[in-house]
Amino acid sequence: MGEMTWHEAIQHVLAEKGGPMHYAEITDRIVQLNLRSSYGATPGATVISHLGTSINKQGADSPYRKVASATYALRAIVENPKPTPYVDEVAEILSSDDVEDVGLIQAFGMYWQRDAVHWRNSPAILGRQHIGAETVDFSRQLGVYLLHDGREVTYVGRSIDRPMGQRLFEHTKDRLQARWNRFSWFGLLRVTEDGRLVETQATLSIELVAVTLEAVLIEGLEPRQNRRRGDGFNATEYLQAEDPEIQRRQTHQLLDSLKAKL
Repeated sequence: MGEMTWHEAIQHVLAEKGGPMHYAEITDRIVQLNLRSSYGATPGATVISHLGTSINKQGADSPYRKVASATYALRAIVENPKPTPYVDEVAEILSSDDVEDVGLIQAFGMYWQRDAVHWRNSPAILGRQHIGAETVDFSRQLGVYLLHDGREVTYVGRSIDRPMGQRLFEHTKDRLQARWNRFSWFGLLRVTEDGRLVETQATLSIELVAVTLEAVLIEGLEPRQNRRRGDGFNATEYLQAEDPEIQRRQTHQLLDSLKAKL
C-alpha cells in the first residue's frame, strides 16, 4: 500500500474497523499496514494530535468523532441510525484526559537487554514506539528501574539525582554487576514528538499515587497468570533498539580477525 498522509491513514484504519478505536490501536494498525514511510519519535502523539485538531477546528465538519476518552470513530459511521453499544454522547473536544490521563509514569520499557547497550559513563539507552519509528535516547530519563536476572527481579532502584543511563552504568561496575542481564524502567519525563525528554506538570493525588504504584508492581512483577496493566495506567511502552555502536564494534572486530589470518 502506498504512502498516505496521517489523515488518510487514520481514516483508512477507522473505516477498516467500522467502529470506535483507541488512538493507540489506530497507531498500531497504521504501522502494521505500513501506511507511512516515516512515523517520527511519537507516532501515538501525532495521531491524537491530528484527531483533536480536526475536531476542534472543523467541528461538525470533521470526519472524526470522539466517543470516549482517547477513543475515536469516523463520524459517518457513528452517526448512522443503527445503534452501537460503544457510542455515547461525549463532548467532541481534545480534552486534557487524552493528553494527561497517562498519570505519573509517562513512558516505560520492559525486559530490555543489557547486551544491547554500549556501556560507558553516558550510555545511549535507545528505544522506539514501533518498528520504523524514530529512536529516542532515554539515558536522561528519571524514574524507577528494575534489574532482572532472567525473569527474576534482583534489584529495584530510582534515578532522581542522577539520570537512568548513569545509574544503570554504575550497576555494571558495582556489587550487582553479575546479577542482572535485563532491566525495566518507568519514566517520569514525557517524550516530545522530536524525541526530547521534558518534565510534565502533574497534580498529585492519593488516587494517582496508588494507580502508579499498582501499575509499577503489576508491570514489574508480571504475575504469570495475569499479565495486565494497572487500572488507569496509560503510559506508552517503548521497545528497545540496539546501540549502533555495538554493531560497528562487532564489524571492526571481525575485520581485525580476518586481517590477522591473512
